[in-house]
Amino acid sequence: MQVSVETTSNIERRMTIGVPAQEIDQAVQKRLQETARTVRLNGFRPGKVPMSVVKRRFGDSIRQEIVGEVMRDNYIKALQEQDVNPAGWPRFEPKTMEEGKDLEFVAIFEVLPEIELGDLSKVEVEKPVSEVTDKDIDTMIDNLRRQQATMKEVKRKSKNKDVVTIDFKGSIDGEEFEGGSAEGHRLTLGSGQMIPGFEKGIVGGKAGEELEIDVEFPADYHNEDLAGKPAKFAITIHKVEEPQLPELDQEFFKRFGIEAEDEAAFREEVKKNMERELKQAVSNKVKNDVVEGLLATTELDIPSALVDQEIDRLRQDAVQRFGGQVDFQQLPKEIFEDQAKRRVKTGLLFQEVVKKNDLKADDAKVEEKIQEIASTYEQPDEVIAHFSSNPDQKAQVESSVLEDAVVDHVLAQAKVSEKKMKYEEAVAAGQQQR
Repeated sequence: MQVSVETTSNIERRMTIGVPAQEIDQAVQKRLQETARTVRLNGFRPGKVPMSVVKRRFGDSIRQEIVGEVMRDNYIKALQEQDVNPAGWPRFEPKTMEEGKDLEFVAIFEVLPEIELGDLSKVEVEKPVSEVTDKDIDTMIDNLRRQQATMKEVKRKSKNKDVVTIDFKGSIDGEEFEGGSAEGHRLTLGSGQMIPGFEKGIVGGKAGEELEIDVEFPADYHNEDLAGKPAKFAITIHKVEEPQLPELDQEFFKRFGIEAEDEAAFREEVKKNMERELKQAVSNKVKNDVVEGLLATTELDIPSALVDQEIDRLRQDAVQRFGGQVDFQQLPKEIFEDQAKRRVKTGLLFQEVVKKNDLKADDAKVEEKIQEIASTYEQPDEVIAHFSSNPDQKAQVESSVLEDAVVDHVLAQAKVSEKKMKYEEAVAAGQQQR
């Protein structure tokens, strides 16, 4: 076998491989003989079909099979000989494959890029500084109560947090626009579901009233045809309902999986959950800034094979969220391409930081994270035992701890600033993905 490797780009390689004709011909002859022993053809007894007939009927297809197998096997051997690490399966291009002649083919494939990390001191990270206040807890408990509220129709004027049932019809310069009307729409006033000014214009209205309000679409509205334009909405209020909040008793506490004797104990559990959420949000925000910094300071070519693999994973995740009702291949690849590229780049950069700095997943931190995960369940001991007996699950935790080690390493060199935020702002910042 003769092998030569040509570098055609930072990540693409063309490997030319030559295989002696004798190797191909012997393999073809052996496969023809095997076929002759097993093939059934009209007019011939089993095992008695003449070789000339077998070759005429099956020779071309058998040769194609053998050539495919030989290209695959010799490609794998060549990779080992040349010490090349591909980033995906190659594309084969046969150059000569005639009977009696040496086989020559080209394997075109991508390799993992050589990465030169940028200046980590130029990475900028903004870390939220926040705490859970009594007011935050009050707001959270109010939200929980409203999730479980029953509705009572009222005849008074509507106010924030009431639910109104309305018909509305929007127009711009006297012309109705697509998506600007609905009938029987239920809207919680003050929820911010509609564009600015819409809900405020309904506050104070009563069932049976007809209103006309003037609003303006935000300049960054998702529909460019409507962005920044003034509009009128004709609104009919059919019903006003007031939420009836449940009592803060043990029955209510149990609806959220909390065993509490009284409101004070319930508040303490809610506070713990909020503090856990806040800690995770701060961690997410810091990690996202680290990723953005790494991407901004490091030039990186990424293999398309890895991007395609990541797109397929994202498509499959999307299908699961849809309840498995669609074939993931029906989802356009383009929808996921940007996210896939970001994930692949991030993974390669994190791997490079790990390799360059010999980072490891600290055993104590792995156990600490497992304990933290287990604390959110009713039977934490069972969860800990599950991780101990399930290597795949534990490996996921180890991977998460290793990512944390990468973030800590970058933070030690980055420009880190702190910004005071309210609880809700900090949580929202941790949910944003650029």
